[in-house]
Amino acid sequence: MRYAINDGPGIRVTIFLKGCPLACRWCHNPESISPRVQKMYSKNRCIGCGECVSICPAQACELTADGIVTDGSRCLRCGECAEVCPAAATEMSGHYESVSDLLKVIENERPFFDQSGGGVTFSGGEPLLHPEFLIEILDACGRLNIHRTMDTSGLASTQHLLEVARRTDLFLYDLKLMDSDRHKQWTGVGNRRILQNLQALAKTGAEIQIRIPLIKGVNSDEANIEATAVFVAALSGPRKAIRLLPYHNLAEGKSVKLGQAYDPDSMAAPDEVELARVIEQFAAHGLTATVGG
Repeated sequence: MRYAINDGPGIRVTIFLKGCPLACRWCHNPESISPRVQKMYSKNRCIGCGECVSICPAQACELTADGIVTDGSRCLRCGECAEVCPAAATEMSGHYESVSDLLKVIENERPFFDQSGGGVTFSGGEPLLHPEFLIEILDACGRLNIHRTMDTSGLASTQHLLEVARRTDLFLYDLKLMDSDRHKQWTGVGNRRILQNLQALAKTGAEIQIRIPLIKGVNSDEANIEATAVFVAALSGPRKAIRLLPYHNLAEGKSVKLGQAYDPDSMAAPDEVELARVIEQFAAHGLTATVGG
């Protein structure tokens, strides 16, 4: 994503690496959870021309009264259907990229980095699922003096995290819930490793901003915010900035394209009163929380 302004300082290019060990129910990038290339289809764009049906080498596409239906067991995920679709109703999420080719993409944005104090941000999914690739591209960016930011859930090998930390200028570290059972209920995994990794990362002196997807009905309650504030305030090093990211349901449209169900359940955006209360709770522990970023 070019011209990103919410993924670290200045104007940035954000690189999304596919695959995530979490499956957060509110994830606004559901296409990033699976590490595999995925096909996305927008029925409302489809003009029923049948070009994708004709070109599919596996004969996995069928034109029906409900639009294009793809047999996932036969689909090769080759992307030929997306290439010929005149209405862009079909698109592929994910592709393979070499370090050298990706570095060219990043270097093309260099004028914007230099003017704004920006750089490159690696996000996902979870970028730490690809440590060898990540370390190689981080080293390459370092040699070019490009600012490097890592957006992470923290669920990764501690060794890999600390190796990456030596090559990273800023971490955007996500915290969802403090209670491990509730964390597992909403994300599919517990949070013990996530919290331990954050403590280990803080001890290195790394620059860290804490990001909290704030969701009414999930984690905006007083008890969870209080536990979060106590934990963050106790981290080594200077006080960590808190970025509150209020819930939105933009993922619903992407889920439809993926052919997946989206159930908002009890999730909702916090209102202004609740946001103010959360900010005050963090302030009581000497922490500055802001909305967005």
